[in-house]
Amino acid sequence: MLEIGSFLSDRYEILSKVGAGGMSDVYKAKDHILSRFVAIKVLKQEFSEDSSFVTKFRAEAQSAAGLEHPNIVNIYDVGSENGLYYIVMEYVEGITLKTYIEKKGQLSFKESASIAIQVARGIEAAHNKNIIHRDIKPQNIIISTDGKVKVTDFGIAKATSSNTISSDVMGSVHYASPEQARNGFVDGRSDIYSLGIVMFEMVTGRVPFDGDTTVAVALQHLQEEIARPSIYAPDLPISFEKIILKCTQKTPDRRYQTIEELLTDIRRSLAHPDEDFVTIAPLVDGGKTKVISPEELDKIKEGRGVAEDLNDDDTDADNDDEYADDDDEYDDEYDESLLDEDDDDEDEDDEDEDDDDDGKLLNPKMDKAITIMGIVTAVIIVIVIIYLALSVAGVFKFGGKKNSESQQTESQTQTESESESETQTETEGQMIDIRGMSVDDAQKAVDRLKLDLTVFAFETKQSDEKDGTILEQDVKAGDTVKRGSQINVVIAGKGDSTSEMVKIPSVIGKTKSSAKSTLESAGFSVTFEYGDYNNSVAADVVTAQSPSAKNQAAKGSTVTVTLSPGQKPITVPNVVGASQSQAESALAGAGLKYTYADSQYSDTVPAGSVISQTKSGETVAAGTTITLTLSKGKQQVSKSVNKTLSLGIENAKVVDGSYTLKGSDGQTYASGTVTSAEVAVSGTMNCASGKLTVTWKYTVPSLDGDGNEVEGEIQTKTETVEVQ
Repeated sequence: MLEIGSFLSDRYEILSKVGAGGMSDVYKAKDHILSRFVAIKVLKQEFSEDSSFVTKFRAEAQSAAGLEHPNIVNIYDVGSENGLYYIVMEYVEGITLKTYIEKKGQLSFKESASIAIQVARGIEAAHNKNIIHRDIKPQNIIISTDGKVKVTDFGIAKATSSNTISSDVMGSVHYASPEQARNGFVDGRSDIYSLGIVMFEMVTGRVPFDGDTTVAVALQHLQEEIARPSIYAPDLPISFEKIILKCTQKTPDRRYQTIEELLTDIRRSLAHPDEDFVTIAPLVDGGKTKVISPEELDKIKEGRGVAEDLNDDDTDADNDDEYADDDDEYDDEYDESLLDEDDDDEDEDDEDEDDDDDGKLLNPKMDKAITIMGIVTAVIIVIVIIYLALSVAGVFKFGGKKNSESQQTESQTQTESESESETQTETEGQMIDIRGMSVDDAQKAVDRLKLDLTVFAFETKQSDEKDGTILEQDVKAGDTVKRGSQINVVIAGKGDSTSEMVKIPSVIGKTKSSAKSTLESAGFSVTFEYGDYNNSVAADVVTAQSPSAKNQAAKGSTVTVTLSPGQKPITVPNVVGASQSQAESALAGAGLKYTYADSQYSDTVPAGSVISQTKSGETVAAGTTITLTLSKGKQQVSKSVNKTLSLGIENAKVVDGSYTLKGSDGQTYASGTVTSAEVAVSGTMNCASGKLTVTWKYTVPSLDGDGNEVEGEIQTKTETVEVQ
């Protein structure tokens, strides 16, 4: 673990630890060469001595280094130092999509579509360079403070020069495609499936498949049809729902074939949300559910990606970093039993003969085709017999409709309503007891019956129970209830008489005043409270409401609305004395803007550094502008000097000497030799004051006894005067 304040490569200053994964730790750092904040992923010490782990770690940088796109977290640098291996990445200030969904519950159609478009653009850029992400999930999608959406953690991506790659099941199992779950061949359509699951979660606030173990979830991806998102999001436009359903088809051939196709439909959905334009290819086998054999189940359980120890508990700051093995070999001789029936058309491109478990050769193509035709014929006969028997027993009440649908399936003109019926295997079931629950909890409880039931509170009664508690239900527990039925309930409420029940409108995303007007117009009282600081939602915009929209409540009851207080206030850092680049980095890193006043001279602050600033130490909103004043350095002063100095000794003869004129800044502005008793010095100083120093060497002659002049000893005199 790196110490806070330490440096990597004499360049990256470690500022804080922001996350950890299975193989690496992530730090926020300062790049002192380029004056920017970065994120550094460092391989954990226990893995750094293992060459295979080092290879996997570096594979991330190798696969993603060539990606440059506004919707991708860019890789800047990769290196090693003292046994530490690290990758330097773009630092993005913001929150993960997972956290955003958890905070908002359900995202609107338009917001979900906008986020999906940006994610798809990033994935498209990777696909264009033959890189499959293989771990698309909300934890790997970051929403920056400026609203940009970026895909990160290409930790298990692998560059390939072909159209497909061989893969162990990797990534988070809740978002893994069926081919990943079965250790099959993976291409760009696997990312499209995962993005479809992400879109499902955005509009519904939940993942479509969940379970106690990773294997249980993986099997649901393989065997169970995804529920229609509109069950949980009734206002979802049909176009966007069908986009999600097309993305999440079990067979890759029934999904969007490219990200470009998906982007085209999402944009069209935004323009024409209620237009039914999405087409999904019909199932070639009539929509029968595929049953996983015990042998296949064992293979799935043994797969590295869906093993019981798979860490799927990703958090916003703790995303596991899983890496593809560069030593994986691509083998066209794969187990055909793991393929969907839809992939049979591709068999002609494979080897004519495959080795079975005993090492014997399988039958040739013709024998295989005859065998398959025989099996299909037998299955059809069995189905017809079962159908006739059940019809006689009166099980099929809508035989005409089923026959029509069968005919349409055979002619491959299957309608979307039939596709929906594929997920609805039960037409009726037994009602459960929902008394004592709130309407919200009751709706969640009946949703688990998978009968598309709706809990509707049609009246209230005075009761000692908590307001909103269900007192009565018109379909009693144990009674048979048909799919799509409405369960009418009576709830506890205030007052002596029954109250009119009103559907609660959604005010999520509205301003405070707009939310108040909307709810009061519907007949509700409103109370407001503020939630946590939110970098993505402006102040006084609604982030949550209770009771939630689409429920019913007694007219005149209170709806509690949660407002965003906006971005977290920021304490303005003191940057006085810092260089211009250091000050800009510090302010930008704190989420502040900056501007400049006129520069000033300073005798103490070097040129280019900050003399003063506004709002130092104050608490301000993100994006506040701070005014900086830069130093121009010391002011240059021009001083002219004309000075004459005299030796002042009678009869003295100057034999030598010198003079210097030095300014207060230490520079010498004039110098020379002295040849006479009077010295005239002139010059120009770039400062306000200085010193003039003159040194004479001289003799004073005397007369001897004969009256002759005698040369005296050489004497020295120095005189210094201040020049101002």
